[in-house]
Amino acid sequence: MTHINSSFLEDNYSKIKENSISGRWITLEDIEPLYLSLQNSGIQTKIIGESEQGRAIYQLKLGKGKKKILVWSQMHGNESTGTKAIFDFLNFIQQYSTHEITQSILTNCSITIVPMLNPDGAQAYTRVNANSVDLNRDAVELKAKESKLLRSVLEEVNPEFCFNLHDQRTIFGVEGTQNPATISFLAPSEEETRAITEGRKETMNVIVAMNDLLQEIIPNHVGRYTDEFYPTATGDNFQKLGHNTILIEAGHFANDYDREEVRKYNFYALLQGMYHISSTENFTEFKKYLAIPNNIKNFYDVIYRSKNNEKDMAYQYVETIENGKFALVLTKEKEGDLSLYLAHKEFKKNN
Repeated sequence: MTHINSSFLEDNYSKIKENSISGRWITLEDIEPLYLSLQNSGIQTKIIGESEQGRAIYQLKLGKGKKKILVWSQMHGNESTGTKAIFDFLNFIQQYSTHEITQSILTNCSITIVPMLNPDGAQAYTRVNANSVDLNRDAVELKAKESKLLRSVLEEVNPEFCFNLHDQRTIFGVEGTQNPATISFLAPSEEETRAITEGRKETMNVIVAMNDLLQEIIPNHVGRYTDEFYPTATGDNFQKLGHNTILIEAGHFANDYDREEVRKYNFYALLQGMYHISSTENFTEFKKYLAIPNNIKNFYDVIYRSKNNEKDMAYQYVETIENGKFALVLTKEKEGDLSLYLAHKEFKKNN
């Protein structure tokens, strides 16, 4: 497998990062100027449809190769880390236009990107769309305009690989460590037996390449999401239809509730995945994927520890919009012996 030099990325990320967008609450208004700035870049930009409330949904296209890739983010409106990573990726492509990584990607791949599938949910900072439909559970009924639009893009592009970008909660850790799951991956199942089909092997192969890179930078901070089959889920259905779908879940890193560090690792993974696809013809090696530790629910945001753990108190931050600004509200979740749980911040109680 061909890996990007991790030192090269770390040394140059500060000038690659798209600084005009940051934090957790990213809306169409925030990224629309970035679409306009791409008009003379060689990256094709167009509006391909509207949300339920009439907000524009944009599509970007770049590259001229035979390997077709589809990327989408913010199908859950309150999951914006992948969107930030996409614009970091686009900055890399423009700033390093003659670099071998960029040349390999653009020569061998044709990439279609929908950076914000659910602009209504993004505006309201909710998981669902304006009609309370979870787009990631609407791949069969296709009740939502946004779901129908994504399916039409899938059918038009007919991608060999898809990248489905999400955020996961701060409750997840990496099994066998005391680390939060900063990035988690999934090669979705195609049916209930979770059989490792040829398509899933190819999906796993790309994830192995991404994980290998991240292990150099954030060792033991990468998890493997459960591959339980969800009959109505987008990734499961796209994989079932023959489009290898790589799920990237952006999680938590120490003191990074704005997910500005995590966006960096999300970008690294996305770039490595694209580069691997562009430079590889044999996607059969997959067994290292199965060695990625499981994602487990073993974290709280805050735990106050009692002397004998009998009166431990756990709290979670609830993400909300207050007075037009993103806010984290600490809310009590559980009380009792929490010795089996970890916390991103811990305090000692006096009793």
